[in-house]
Amino acid sequence: MNIEKIKQYFSGKEKLTIYENVVIFEVSVSNILAFASDLRNNKNLQLKFITATDERKENGCFKIWYVFGIPHEHGFIIPFIELKNTEQFPSLSPLIHNAWNYERKIKTFFGLDPVGHQDSRGIILHENWPTDIYPLRKDFDWNNRPQEASGTYQFQKVDGEGIYEIPVGPIHAGIIEPGHFRFSVAGEEIVLLESRLGFTHKGSEKLFETLALNEKIRLSEKISGDSSFSHSLAFCQALEQLSDTIPPKRATYLRVIYAELERLANHFGDIGAMMLDTGFNFGGAHSARLREMIMQINERLTGNRFLRGINVCGGISKDIENREKEKLSEELTSILKDFNEIIHIAENSSSLLNRLKGTGELSLETIIEHSATGIVAKAVGITDDARVDFPYAAYDELELDKIAIEQSGDAYARFYVRIKEVYASIKIIKDALKILPDGLICAKNISPFKKNAVAISVVEGWRGEILYFVTTDADGIIERVAPRDPSFINWSLLGHAGVHNVVPDFPLINKSFNLSYTGNDL
Repeated sequence: MNIEKIKQYFSGKEKLTIYENVVIFEVSVSNILAFASDLRNNKNLQLKFITATDERKENGCFKIWYVFGIPHEHGFIIPFIELKNTEQFPSLSPLIHNAWNYERKIKTFFGLDPVGHQDSRGIILHENWPTDIYPLRKDFDWNNRPQEASGTYQFQKVDGEGIYEIPVGPIHAGIIEPGHFRFSVAGEEIVLLESRLGFTHKGSEKLFETLALNEKIRLSEKISGDSSFSHSLAFCQALEQLSDTIPPKRATYLRVIYAELERLANHFGDIGAMMLDTGFNFGGAHSARLREMIMQINERLTGNRFLRGINVCGGISKDIENREKEKLSEELTSILKDFNEIIHIAENSSSLLNRLKGTGELSLETIIEHSATGIVAKAVGITDDARVDFPYAAYDELELDKIAIEQSGDAYARFYVRIKEVYASIKIIKDALKILPDGLICAKNISPFKKNAVAISVVEGWRGEILYFVTTDADGIIERVAPRDPSFINWSLLGHAGVHNVVPDFPLINKSFNLSYTGNDL
């Protein structure tokens, strides 16, 4: 991070603290709205994340942290406010819409009230959870179950003649995670779609406070199981920042290879699932076959189909032997040939393409307002990608072709973004294999973590950007781990994509997003 370049974002009066690629500084409660709005709207920085920490014991306050990213500088500006003798803070959501659910979560889990927020409902925790117990406060007794409450959750209502409600879920046909969807319809046309999640809440952020370090890494792999490698990579990179650990060059290339294998497996699965939902069973079956081939490659290379147990602080635990390099490259060439044939046949199916075109369309304006990430954003032409904007591992040493984008913002666009990313991932893996450097796969010595420090790590998971916010206390012990899966952002867009479509299109729209329930619910 170039400190001189980021000085443009400050007045010069701020007291800055710098950790690796992170700049933190306090802003007064009265000035935070103007300051954050200026960073977002005038200086064009991305509001990545908002969270809180309970520092009443150490500093006599709660803190609210606002994480802004500086693309291509691999840097983050984090203004924070201190709440002393108050549990209220000004809501940023009227000025920056994507603050909406972050602030709801802070209210639900910390009991801090965003004044001016227009939605007082809790998020993730359900109505059987007491409204006066806040699990991310330090004095919450995590080892005792609170007495069950009996509150109510108010879904949004649409009034008018001929409007009916259709509740779907939380339990669904098939082996999928639970989530409730409430449709308001006029005939078959959807006029309102609201998602109710939280059914897979596991208390992950609280668990991060209590587990040993190695168990914390294992927990990161369980935030969203189909993104095990990317989540653990993001967490381990934050740990490496906090300990000034530089992974060996070979480890950074191997991290790229494993991350792209994870991307391939999931994109093959989604491409096939979308084709199945249109009734195009040929494409669905063969895409599932390709996904299984990648999963078997994962198991052969690492001993785990989901690439768990691979990332460690300082590098990785599983190498790729030289005899495997050529074999993997040949397998990917064969898989690419199969994939080309499948897509060629699919593109000649008018019924498939007609079902995808115009279904679940989102506008560029809506995407920008919600700060969507990953496939959903790329489907309207937004080229944001952490592998380029905030390069990590060995991505800055590999040539990434143009970021896979489409323009129409519908299921068709999301389908083709995945197809383009398949081609890109295969190229990235083969390029990395060709120049894979020799050497160690893990740093030999890991220094103690810095004291009272903050780290931010981002990874471009196959759904979109994964972010980890990690802090240490005065003894250098991990104090707070706040993961953010891309699903937490993109779930709020599913309702917008459903409006003006018919109810039978919803399964296809939902598949075109394929968001993680557990990644949202934490």
